[in-house]
Amino acid sequence: MNYDKMTQLALRGVVRDAIRRVIREDGLPGAHHFYITFLTHYPGVDIEESLAKKYPEEITVVIEHQFWDLKAHDDSFEVTLKFGGVPKYLSVPYTAITRFHDPSVGFAMQFDPPEEMQDAPATLARIRPEPQAKPVAATDDKPAKPKKKPAAKSKAKADKPAEETEIEAANKVVSLDSFRKK
Repeated sequence: MNYDKMTQLALRGVVRDAIRRVIREDGLPGAHHFYITFLTHYPGVDIEESLAKKYPEEITVVIEHQFWDLKAHDDSFEVTLKFGGVPKYLSVPYTAITRFHDPSVGFAMQFDPPEEMQDAPATLARIRPEPQAKPVAATDDKPAKPKKKPAAKSKAKADKPAEETEIEAANKVVSLDSFRKK
């Protein structure tokens, strides 16, 4: 099941959701600010070549007062920040992030190295609750679970359609006493 990898992706989703909140609220609330550290040469990272040369392994960026065009996609975020007074565009997949810190509230997360994420699903968007399955009527092509035939039908149930009787049987509440040896 790779629970460790799913957990890493879900925690990176916290970063995505924090960025989305900043966008939704049109800025960082209160004293919040983010330190985001990511690998500069991770696949999908788009940064200017001069920054990649200056920070060959990883870089920490600060999202606080001066940032522009912040966008949070399902798998990555984009922002323009100033480096040495010059605005530079960044696009970073969440899987490239190694640390996230909001010092205003003492919140920090450190992630497993992305190399260990290679077998994980490629997107954070896939880590969502599955929709509840709705009952599907059986067809001749693909029969549903085999159903037991009732031993005998009472007159009242014989008048009901078969589907309705099966639904009633599935929804029947059974007391634990009925399973106990007497």
